[in-house]
Amino acid sequence: MKITDIEVICLRVPAPDQECEWGEDAVIVRVHTDTGLIGIGEADSSPEVVRACIETPQSNLYCHGLKSLLIGESPLEIERLWNKMYWASNYFGRRGAGIHAISAIDIALWDIAGQFYGVPLHTLLGGKYRDRIKAYGTFIPAPRPEDNRAIAARLVQQGFTSIKFGGGVFGDDPETDYQIVKQVREAVGEHIEVQIDLASKWRTAGHSAYMAERLEPFNLNWIEEPVLADDLAGYSKLAGKVRAKIAGGESLTTRYEFKHFLEHSRIDIVQPDITRCGGITEMKKIYDLAQMHGVQLVPHGFSTGILLAASVHFLAASEHGTLMEYSQSQSPLSTALVANGLPFENGYVPVPNQPGLGVELNEDIIERYKA
Repeated sequence: MKITDIEVICLRVPAPDQECEWGEDAVIVRVHTDTGLIGIGEADSSPEVVRACIETPQSNLYCHGLKSLLIGESPLEIERLWNKMYWASNYFGRRGAGIHAISAIDIALWDIAGQFYGVPLHTLLGGKYRDRIKAYGTFIPAPRPEDNRAIAARLVQQGFTSIKFGGGVFGDDPETDYQIVKQVREAVGEHIEVQIDLASKWRTAGHSAYMAERLEPFNLNWIEEPVLADDLAGYSKLAGKVRAKIAGGESLTTRYEFKHFLEHSRIDIVQPDITRCGGITEMKKIYDLAQMHGVQLVPHGFSTGILLAASVHFLAASEHGTLMEYSQSQSPLSTALVANGLPFENGYVPVPNQPGLGVELNEDIIERYKA
């Protein structure tokens, strides 16, 4: 079996000149083979930049487009191909978008392998520890604090016992932040886990510590990305001051960045995104690093059903993979791109048992939103 093509599909809901929010654009890949098997992957990144990383022509030994490296290769030799892509994209890859593009292809290769051997991904990864994964619902808060009461209450009614919010206006103004957290906590009661995601908008350890103390009465489970992932000193300072757990790492890529982050941040929860960090192949190494440092790994996941499926398989095959993110975006790319999406049932997402990822794409959605 040989790879014959790598198809890159960029999707976008708003027009190119309109503002785009998380969940409203996507880039997916389909890896084609000469046997007819097709693997599906995704990168939660800038779609056109990822396309360029895959389709760009070669210009020197460290600047190969990823597609040109893989045509004619066996899709079953996944780790060797990962290393080939990493080495030959050295100048524009190694971190950031180059690794995001590798992530999408890597997930598609694992999908092909599962289909070829007739087993779900969690079997290829060593076997599943559980049949369902606890999920927390994530939403982008409404600008008016009081409007978030109904959003949060609705998630609890759906069966979520853990929720998170971030993005939008959250993090822009201290008083608005306080009021949003207050309204959400009052709406869901004291027994629901509440997490917040600042997308690094609090910027400094000092301001983050001040806000964490101010929000302490609302019993936050964790505070995510209060500062940039590069600010290791800031994370370390917060770890000794803040009562809530500190989480972060969704913007990091490869075992190398995560090793440095885990060694110096004193973080409680690390959050690699399987569609950014290097795919399933690299996620396995990052998970091992997290275990060695006594840190819980809870994957980031706020995009399409492809990311959701990859995360579910990975967590099912991880001894301590007990919690995952479940996007509440109403974008059609989040809700309808995958025709056989994984349902949320009474606080949990069931682990699929179809071969590979078990994902079928909705071709109508692809045609409608193709950029």
